[in-house]
Amino acid sequence: MGIAKGAGKACTTSDEKWMNLAIQQAKLAEKTGEVPVGAILTQDNRLIASAHNKSIINNDPTAHAEIQLLRNAGQVLNNYRFPNTTLYVTLEPCTMCLGAMVHARISRVVFGAYDQKTGACGSCQDLTTSECFNHSIETKGGILADESKNLLQNFFKKRRKNKNK
Repeated sequence: MGIAKGAGKACTTSDEKWMNLAIQQAKLAEKTGEVPVGAILTQDNRLIASAHNKSIINNDPTAHAEIQLLRNAGQVLNNYRFPNTTLYVTLEPCTMCLGAMVHARISRVVFGAYDQKTGACGSCQDLTTSECFNHSIETKGGILADESKNLLQNFFKKRRKNKNK
């Protein structure tokens, strides 16, 4: 069993609606000095949980938006498994986050910007086609990609500018 890609599916207005909420979370992250990545989890067309990066604030390399989200969702759902859910995140998940999503039994992952350096859903590597997982996750990338990418690029431009002063 691998992770099934949703490459043939068209972007739905529902995906854009939820991705806009993830973008709001990314903006909250940026306001606190974090890399602007946000995530939300939905089930049956309702919001379950939301989160954003907290690695810098928490001095925790595992505090990516997706991991924070899974922790929040576990408290809300009182479970560590989240079947029939969709996780929206503004940046393509890394290996750590994708692995956590598999363990959580997320049904679908929708992401914004592609990550050429650490993306595990097709950019840097493609773990979505791996046969070693015991759970399949449908993936869809590029939803509101420009908005997500611009947040990240502007954040790092500001950081480089401030570093050079």
